[in-house]
Amino acid sequence: MAAAAVAAPEPLGECGCKGIRTCLVCERQRGEDASWRPGPLKTHRFSYCPDTGWAMGTEDSDFEGWAFPFPGVTLLEDFVTREEEAELVQLMDRDPWKLSQSGRRKQDYGPKVNFRKQRLKLGGFCGLPPSSRELVRRMGMYPGLEDFQPVEQCNLDYRPERGAAIDPHLDDAWLWGERLVSLSLLAPTALSLSRESPGSLLLSLAPSGLPMGLGAVATCRSVSCLEVEVAVALPRRSLLVLRGPARHQWQHAIHRGDVRARRVGTTFRELAAEFRPGGKQQDLGRELLQVALSFQGTPV
Repeated sequence: MAAAAVAAPEPLGECGCKGIRTCLVCERQRGEDASWRPGPLKTHRFSYCPDTGWAMGTEDSDFEGWAFPFPGVTLLEDFVTREEEAELVQLMDRDPWKLSQSGRRKQDYGPKVNFRKQRLKLGGFCGLPPSSRELVRRMGMYPGLEDFQPVEQCNLDYRPERGAAIDPHLDDAWLWGERLVSLSLLAPTALSLSRESPGSLLLSLAPSGLPMGLGAVATCRSVSCLEVEVAVALPRRSLLVLRGPARHQWQHAIHRGDVRARRVGTTFRELAAEFRPGGKQQDLGRELLQVALSFQGTPV
């Protein structure tokens, strides 16, 4: 059995925030109110139900009992064992962590990319870490991930004492492909999804005792997309896959108030169509994959 994961020491007095991003460290340094505070919430909060694939109005809310289909989310619980989790984090902590924005620390395994100019080069990238070989093999055993070939891995370290969070965003779609795959380690959290596009969501009231979508809808309501946030609970050691609307239409975030203990999130990204067979940069994509799947990498 692997030894229990030990948190790597870090200087809490240092901060990697830039621009409008802040964390508890830099807020204290500027003399701002650094007391605990939740992340920004939309007016109406829904919770994703993995059994039905619907977003459900939370209890004691204006939309309790109402729901809408939320495609593009797959959650696999207990993807790794407790022993594997401890060993993975222990191996991560042997390598240096870099300070990042909003109180996070990170380790990158991937090419050097300028997303604004849409340029990339290998740089110091020499592959995903050896410890990810088994994870990638195991992913391929699940429906919908049989052909998943990650070309980039990003480890993010969240700690409540730093006020760690990540703001709502959409991952790049020029380089990164259809599926985003994330492994949650050490502590549970919630991924919050929201939309900044106009329009409305049609809500359904499901008949009591029937699974969502199987009964006739007697009544409908609508709510503005701009007012809705959907929380996806991420249990410890679970694997999350985002694709389709959840990947391209809904921004994802982790609020400060949803980080209650040290959590490490490991996200794997695949190549977009432009870099896959038949794409105009397929040769570069082939080279990137060959390097990535050598599993000889160290953080770049």
